[in-house]
Amino acid sequence: MQKLGDFKLPQFFNYPPYFTLQPVRDTREKQIQLWKDLILDYCKTQNVFVIAVEDQDFPLFSNPAIERSLTHEAREAFLSALVSQGRAEWLDKNHRKCLILWHRIQEWANIILEFVKENGLENSVMTVEEIRSGPESRGTELHGIDRTVLMRALKLLEQKGKLAIFKGTTADDEGVKFSA
Repeated sequence: MQKLGDFKLPQFFNYPPYFTLQPVRDTREKQIQLWKDLILDYCKTQNVFVIAVEDQDFPLFSNPAIERSLTHEAREAFLSALVSQGRAEWLDKNHRKCLILWHRIQEWANIILEFVKENGLENSVMTVEEIRSGPESRGTELHGIDRTVLMRALKLLEQKGKLAIFKGTTADDEGVKFSA
């Protein structure tokens, strides 16, 4: 089995036809599902939040062992399928960059609540940066989380009355007060 670093690639990654959009509808649907699962799994295990469609160096877009690469059309089709499923969002009108949501925003919000509970942070204050990169978040899925994803999850929790976000003088000192 082929690997990318510590990531094990699925069997289909070595099958050349899967690097070409399939013309038969049923085959294409299976192909798209396999690629969606692969992209989500890879991004989750490698902590990747943004994929640029034009990025020739993104490891999943080519397989040198079989001398195959995904076309721009195929990359956009697979990412668009994730978008239509609510597992990704285009970051621009031209569909050049895609925010990957291996956890939906509500799931990230639940992870934050669990983090607060496990670390006894109820009624305490943290900066947004501490949540993303502080010692408490090391070893958790929150460590290194994309700021856009984190802020959206925090705003969702704020709407539900679970915390309050307060602005600092810079983005680095934006804070969060967790409720009990």
